[in-house]
Formats: sequence, C-alpha cells, structure tokens
Amino acid sequence: MTLRIGWFSSGRGEGSRKLLIAAAEAIRGGELDCEIAFVFCNRERGEHEATDGFLDLAASYSIPCLTLSSRRFRRECGGELSKPGQPLPVWRTDYDRQVAELIAQRPFDICLLAGYMLIFTPEMAGRYPFLNLHPAAPDGPTGTWQDVIWQLIDERAQRSGVMIHLATEELDKGPPVTSCGYSLRGPAFDELWKEIGDSTSAELREREGETLPLFREIRRHGAARELPLVIATLRAVAEGQVVIEDQRVVDAQGGTLEGSLDLSAEVDTAAASLLQ
Repeated sequence: MTLRIGWFSSGRGEGSRKLLIAAAEAIRGGELDCEIAFVFCNRERGEHEATDGFLDLAASYSIPCLTLSSRRFRRECGGELSKPGQPLPVWRTDYDRQVAELIAQRPFDICLLAGYMLIFTPEMAGRYPFLNLHPAAPDGPTGTWQDVIWQLIDERAQRSGVMIHLATEELDKGPPVTSCGYSLRGPAFDELWKEIGDSTSAELREREGETLPLFREIRRHGAARELPLVIATLRAVAEGQVVIEDQRVVDAQGGTLEGSLDLSAEVDTAAASLLQ
C-alpha cells in the first residue's frame, strides 16, 4: 500500500527545497512507493519570498498546499513569542488544534518535518507520528547542527551520525527510527584535529567561528548524509522494514526496535558522490 506522507515545512531555505525535490523526484521515478498527501506550512503566501517559492515548488508537483500563519495567529490572539527552554505559550495549543483540523482534510499515514521551525505541543506530538531529522547519532548531542558540531569538537568525538526520530514535546529526545553513522577520524579529519590542539570550542568560536576547517568538514560529512537518510527512511517505512505503532517504533516482526534501523551502508553509497 502506498505510504501517504504529510510534509511539514516553514519553507525558509534551500535545504527545504532540496528535500522536497528529492522526495518528489524519487516518487515520480518509482524509487519510493509513497505519495505526498499535502505540504503544510506555518507561513502564508506574501509573508516571505523564500516560502512563496517553496509553495510554488510544491504546486509544480501538484502537491496540495495547506497554510496557517503562526505569526498572524499569534498576533491576532495577542500571544507571546515562544522562549527557548520555557513552556510553550498558551496560544500554541490553540494553533496546533487548528492545524490538526486543517490537515484532517487530507488522509495521511505519517508526517515528515522537513525544515518546520515550530516545536509541537504535547497534544499535537502525541496525536500523529511525526518524523524529525536530527544531525547527530541517537546517543549524540542535542540542539541545532551548529550546537552538535561544537559539542563533538569539545568531546574530541571519534564518530558522529544523523538520525530520524519521532518528534515529541521534548526537543530531540523522541524514540529513534533510523540512523547512519560516520567516522570523525581518517584522512579527511586527522590533520584538522591536530590543528586545534587542546583548544576548547569557546576559544575556537572566538578565534575562527564556523570558518574553522574542522567545523566545516564535520558539517560537510553530516549534511551529505541528511537527504539520503530521509529518502532511505521513507523507503524503509513504505516497505515495512520499520513501523510506527501508537508512538512506538517496531521492526517488521512487530518487536520493539532496539536502538534504530541502521541505514549507514545505503546512505554512505548515496552520499559518496557529494563527498568527493
């Protein structure tokens, strides 16, 4: 049975466009037995040029576009801005309820968060299975991809990875679904580690910031795997290699999946050309 995907994105950047193109082309080419049931965006047309372009892109693939501006919603109800590390403001619950009503118009099996810039309320996170991309291994650092890299450098980590997990109200802590891993040692990295010596990430940020060669190389290897992991994960779910049941991740036999489904071999093959 064809897997129906609800695609959530704020449509802010090039990465969001590339993910949608990759999935849509894989579906068109018969590589994925999936259908993008809709694209939901928390921005409406006219709010941002990049988002307008993203919605145009979705429309070019004949994907239905559903929008509800979170900014307009917040202003109309006089709500406060969300603050990192603090409970979500009350208006966010009302917003997510309206989103749930909107997407109910389009039947779907699973949702993918692809550049969606809002954290879900507990009610929303528990209502549907949301797949979220995180730029670290299941046991790795949390936070943005920048936070992850600086933590890896401070820890002098040997390995890193990328995972897709179930989104919950606890940021970056949902059950892992799939993952891939890669070494932070070898020809591409060894000299770069030597260059930083015993410097801490705070010192390196002050001195070079994100232009630091080691920072850039870690990001290059992680970013090259993100898009292939998304496509490989959608294929694994569509083929029943991994199943989401009642906010649990189980294997093809219905048993609880230990850790995550490791897709490193498939992802490495797809990422190889990007790392040459």
